[in-house]
Amino acid sequence: PSPLAPSRPEGVDLGPVPPARSPLASTRQRGRFNRGLAMHALLQHLPDLPEQDRQAAALSYAARSAHLVDDPTAFAAEALRVLQTPGLAALFGPGSRAEQPVSGLVAGRIVSGQVDRLVVTPTRVIAADYKSGREPPASAAGTPVLYLRQMAAYHAVLGLLYPGRTITCLLIWTDGPVVMELPPDLLAAHRAPASANGGRLIGPPVPST
Repeated sequence: PSPLAPSRPEGVDLGPVPPARSPLASTRQRGRFNRGLAMHALLQHLPDLPEQDRQAAALSYAARSAHLVDDPTAFAAEALRVLQTPGLAALFGPGSRAEQPVSGLVAGRIVSGQVDRLVVTPTRVIAADYKSGREPPASAAGTPVLYLRQMAAYHAVLGLLYPGRTITCLLIWTDGPVVMELPPDLLAAHRAPASANGGRLIGPPVPST
């Protein structure tokens, strides 16, 4: 089967995506671009620390990144609020993984990609992708088709890997930050039917937590 990278889906009119905030743009845009990258870094690495150590680490990182953010203390607090979002404790808790490669066979295509954040529990799988340096849409329905196809591919593969479990896909827009859940019916409209050939996980298995 031919390969398909979820971040570069094929065969559809992808439509426009929010313009990237260029580091060479105006001072205000450059500030938001750098802030988004710094937020991405915090959300990637803070969950690896014990919960009681996260606030000190976030403040330390923000202080060292004062040239990237206007208010380091507020910046650190925003990152911690994302980690403390109701319903997302498992995504950033013990057993969750950052930058997790996944692949599987979906509708005759090998789907291979990397999920920014993934956790598997006995009843649920949560996958999150960070979007840095781009303006978040007003609602999930306004998400660019490119991103919907990407997350729909992950949703399909994870459904094959973990049948019978609820698959939840999130976009975390670091310019805010904004946590946005993508409804299953919205994702279903942007993916091909899943193959019965199954899926597989690359790298160390993700244990149920």
